Amino acid sequence: MRQLQNIFLVFVSISLLFSTNVKSVHAIEDWFNNLEKIIEEEQGLVGATFGISVRSAKTGKPIFDYDGNRRLKPASNMKLFTAAAALSNLGETYQFKTELKTNGSINWNWLHGDLYIIGKGDPTLQKKDIDEMVIQLKDKGVRVISGNLIADDTWYDSIRYPVDLPWSDETMSYGSQISALTFSADQDFNTGNILIEVSPGSLDKVGLVQTFPQSEDITIINLTKTVRARDKKNVRIERIHGKSDIVVKGSIPMQACKEIFLLPVWEPTKHTISLFKQSLKEQNIRLLGDILFEEAPVATSTITSHLSIPLSELLIPFMKYSNNNHAEVLVKEMGKHTLLDGSWHSGLIVLKNELAKLGLKNETLIIRDGSGISHVNLITPNQVTRLLYEVQKEQWFETFLKSLPISGSSTKLEAGTFGQRFTHIPIGKLSAKTGTLSTVSSLSGYVEKEKGESLIFSIMINNLGEGINAKEIEDKIVAALIEQ
Repeated sequence: MRQLQNIFLVFVSISLLFSTNVKSVHAIEDWFNNLEKIIEEEQGLVGATFGISVRSAKTGKPIFDYDGNRRLKPASNMKLFTAAAALSNLGETYQFKTELKTNGSINWNWLHGDLYIIGKGDPTLQKKDIDEMVIQLKDKGVRVISGNLIADDTWYDSIRYPVDLPWSDETMSYGSQISALTFSADQDFNTGNILIEVSPGSLDKVGLVQTFPQSEDITIINLTKTVRARDKKNVRIERIHGKSDIVVKGSIPMQACKEIFLLPVWEPTKHTISLFKQSLKEQNIRLLGDILFEEAPVATSTITSHLSIPLSELLIPFMKYSNNNHAEVLVKEMGKHTLLDGSWHSGLIVLKNELAKLGLKNETLIIRDGSGISHVNLITPNQVTRLLYEVQKEQWFETFLKSLPISGSSTKLEAGTFGQRFTHIPIGKLSAKTGTLSTVSSLSGYVEKEKGESLIFSIMINNLGEGINAKEIEDKIVAALIEQ
């Protein structure tokens, strides 16, 4: 620690040579000492491995560096790199397409041939979008489909999970399978997940369980019990591995508020084609064939298509809510867009190439996915702040900045993963990306000092002990940055 102080006392001494404002230099020294005091006295950092990097947002010059070149697990700070690469590679206006095609023809209310649903990665596709496509099919006069309903998800490869995703995360909302033909259950675009709503039933009877969107692909095993109003609520859900069988168990009191859960389906392609089949039924379009899964032939004609929201809008739920599944879709899409291969392997090659264009040194980075879920990812705090400085020069920077959680707001759409954390800081004074894994916490972004100058910072803490609240440590450092 004393070596660190000596380094920055040299920095302050050099500043004296170029400044006639001695008070300003003393303020910098006091600020440095304040940061050093936090680091030395914070018991939560004992035994942890961490790095802190602070730069001037205006010049990019380092202001504070504590082990800033140490490779650390970034957790969801990895999404800063993925978002920047996607904006650079795909562009703000980029949209994902879902197509409805046929190898046949429409005559006398019959579609003579197969109906193909071709997914091209849209992570925002909802039941209402599927319904609209089927209505357009109906508007063309189709009342009977003589052939099969075929799902084509070959836009991406068949690998559903990033390489380091632990098995225990497969049933978590942030660990859904990545498919080119997938769906979203809600307005937050939780890709590959369904909503499960559990409400009380009659006393001593099972609770009421509903899924949204409803689908024949999902089997609910309801083992809940409705108990007296004064009894404890204890509802649990689990998905049987390798199936879309969902077990709901526990107790729910009379008059209790409904419980809502997010749960990923086992196979998004299968679930999405099931939603199409259901929509056909709702529109009274008869399917004579079967449900199949194969690549569409080249010789097909387009009946209709659906475009997603542009990337500039997708970045809001992706970054604000730290959506892992969006990150992995973007990695595969960059691979498909640039190298014609929708895989993690190709996508990460493209991602690193885009980072190199932004001035980052790939040899200092170990990147295994786009979301940061991997405990093998390694990034230095100095590279994070370098990225955040360089992206300010890009024409899409405002889109990037707007996607970050901001201080001074308690609304979900603005605060995102901040929640109630920085509501005491004036609105927009802090814009940053959070990151959390087991034993890992990170926070990186932009902060405006009390005197108006902006700083870029990255705080990355690894190897945290049990029960340590790293967010409180990060908050103290942010407060010191603002007060500089």
